[in-house]
Amino acid sequence: MMDALKALSSWAIPAAVAAIPLIGWLRGVRVYEVFCQGAKEGFRTAVAIIPYLIAMFVAIGVFRSSGAFDILAESLARASALLGAHPEVLPPEVLPLAVLRPLSGSGALGYLAELLKEKGPDSLAGLIASTMQGSTETTFYILTVYFGAVGVTRPRHSVATGLLADFAGFAASVYFVHRLLIGG
Repeated sequence: MMDALKALSSWAIPAAVAAIPLIGWLRGVRVYEVFCQGAKEGFRTAVAIIPYLIAMFVAIGVFRSSGAFDILAESLARASALLGAHPEVLPPEVLPLAVLRPLSGSGALGYLAELLKEKGPDSLAGLIASTMQGSTETTFYILTVYFGAVGVTRPRHSVATGLLADFAGFAASVYFVHRLLIGG
């Protein structure tokens, strides 16, 4: 049974890639022309969002290189200790990930890899950080790409809403790791 499932899963994506143009062709769609038109529009979109991406990457680089990221992470660790968060409940090592994840997916993944190498994947910090990586989003990247693609210049409440959702994902990660994985 497992071998059949493994074989099926290894063919799922190639089958979907083959089926989509085949279904289009059977319905009379000029598949190649439509694909080329979509590629052209995708290229235009990519070129249109490049300035926004460059601005975001420069801002993130300045934030990290200036030491502001480290200062913010240390301040969060102190604040969580003052609020009564014990390291056995909320390891201070995961707080930098909570700050980095909304800014940079690759930076957050790199930090997670270092954390897992140092603390181990089965440690409390490793479990919470891994859960947080899957439960939160790269808010500023998403806003930059999507808003830049459609020309939104005033995000209004989108930033606050995205960061609130990230905080909810962070808090849920801590709660559910303790509740479901640790058993507390």
